[in-house]
Order: sequence, then structure tokens, then C-alpha cells
Amino acid sequence: MGTTPKSVYFEDLSVGQEASISNTVTADVINAFAAVSGDRNPVHVDADYAATTMFKERIAHGMLSAAYISAVFGMKLPGPGAVYISQTLAFKAPVKIGDVVVATVKIAELVPEKKRAKFDCVCTVGGKPVVQGEAVLMVPPRPA
Repeated sequence: MGTTPKSVYFEDLSVGQEASISNTVTADVINAFAAVSGDRNPVHVDADYAATTMFKERIAHGMLSAAYISAVFGMKLPGPGAVYISQTLAFKAPVKIGDVVVATVKIAELVPEKKRAKFDCVCTVGGKPVVQGEAVLMVPPRPA
């Protein structure tokens, strides 16, 4: 799986810091997410059914894009040791097979007394938002 990513301590964070990851959504990824989540809604897994919907083709689960936000937190910023407290999500547009989803998190506010960081989160496809939200994470302080 590679090397463990570097942790960022609360004291190393500053408003405006950001990090991103990019993932290509494939049919296999959608099928795997359906299997793991148990959400086998035919709009995600059945091309014939999806063709009859407003989307005209299979679309990815909205929570798949949200999972990419979680991956940024766990692997890049703040990285290992950070704990999710909350996440809001607004789904703006469908993600289709072949789309490249860029998940970006940006520190909007720091709450030193609670060691919490508030983040603006967005997933884009072709520069257009497909998911937007806010998250709060608890970030470990630098060891004494």
C-alpha cells in the first residue's frame, strides 16, 4: 500500500491551507462501491435502467465523491490521527463513468481551544462543483 502519510499537527495548520486528490470514476469503481455500501440502486449499476432516467446513463453514488473528501483528510491534510467530527454535503451535479473527480479541502477556521479545524470541501469534474460541503475535524496537537 506504500508508505504511511505524514501527520500534520494542529500547530502546523493555518487558514487557507488546502490539499486535493484526483480519482477517475470507472464502472468497476462504481460496482465496488455498490458492493461495499450495499447501495445497488439501478441508476448506479444497471445501464438499461439508467438510460430511462433523467441522467440517460449510469451515475456514481454521491457518497463515492464524498469518500474522496475523506481520503484527502486521512491521507494528506491533516492526515493520519485526524478524527472526523462532522460533514455536510450538497450534491450539485451527477458524476458519470470516465469523469475525473478532484476532491479539495481548504482550512476555513481553526479553533485552538478544541484542536478543531473547519474545512470547506468541494469535489469538481472539469472545474465544475459536483459536491460541496463543510467538515470539522479534531487534529492531534504536537506531542509535548
